[in-house]
Amino acid sequence: MAVLRTIVTIIYIIVCIALIVVVLMQEGKQAGLGAISGAAESYWGKNKGRSMEGGLQKGTRVLAIAFILISLILNMNW
Repeated sequence: MAVLRTIVTIIYIIVCIALIVVVLMQEGKQAGLGAISGAAESYWGKNKGRSMEGGLQKGTRVLAIAFILISLILNMNW
């Protein structure tokens, strides 16, 4: 069991570092007032899921879920 716990801990550290990197790579939401003038209806606003920013958001969700699940697994008594 000690070997399995060590492997899960190493995966946990990798997920933590990846989550930090992905969050820091995202753009700020400073252009929030652009939606009032219709900037959200541009090509990039409609296809945000296919852009790099959309990919970073999806990656953040996946890594956050992995972070929570691995945290729960590591806190189990085994």
